[in-house]
Amino acid sequence: MESTIQLSFQLADQEQKDLLIAQLSELGFDAFEETEEGLYAFTPLDSFEEAAVKELLKDQPYTQTTIAKQNWNQLWESNFEPVQVENFVGIRAGFHQAMEGVIHEIVITPKMSFGTGHHATTYLVMKAMKDLDFKGKTVLDFGSGTGILAILAEKLGAQSVLAIDNDDWCIENSLENLAINQTQIIRVQKADSAAFLDQFDLVLANINKHIILANMDNLGKALAKGGTILLSGLLVEDESDILEACQQNAWKHLFTHQRNGWLVIGMEG
Repeated sequence: MESTIQLSFQLADQEQKDLLIAQLSELGFDAFEETEEGLYAFTPLDSFEEAAVKELLKDQPYTQTTIAKQNWNQLWESNFEPVQVENFVGIRAGFHQAMEGVIHEIVITPKMSFGTGHHATTYLVMKAMKDLDFKGKTVLDFGSGTGILAILAEKLGAQSVLAIDNDDWCIENSLENLAINQTQIIRVQKADSAAFLDQFDLVLANINKHIILANMDNLGKALAKGGTILLSGLLVEDESDILEACQQNAWKHLFTHQRNGWLVIGMEG
């Protein structure tokens, strides 16, 4: 039974937390829990690159723990609180009471998959989705994690949604979350890149700078003419590099929104 590596940091500074999340994401860490006093980062044991982590964190104190797979839900439940994106959408676990005062509600049970709404990038993308027209549109969720953005896309009236990720945990978890939320039009596919023959009206890419840049050509081919793409998983200092790379696709910059040092960038194809 697969185990998980947990890194624990005693860290109050938000900018330092955000930087660590970005750096550890590059090393395969795909789930994070933030508290006022610190940060927890998680990655499957078979994806753990110990030498690279030690090199990255040589000046940063941390505690490393191995967690058995069956203990993950218990750990997560002890830390998880419902999240609300204004009055637009509420994200909760199955053991929470239904949320009142929100237009859409999503129930999520992450199994080491990124995307609970707690992190600034997930929040930013969901808020940006509020102002886009999904009705009757085709959607690609590139790096779908828990499937939370794909689920919201269906709730907003999408005609079809393709959710892709390269991690088995994410695929397993997203399928479970799709079932919990009784989705009908979402397909889940394991893939390492955004190389697809189809084009999509809307593309959601909440991953990180490295993967977005590596897939810029494929994302350009995936986005239909006149479509909209949301790029996130990005720090404020990533904006200039991303905007420069977007020029190869001749995309029009629509907006950049910030939250706690993180960005979502909207572009039109």
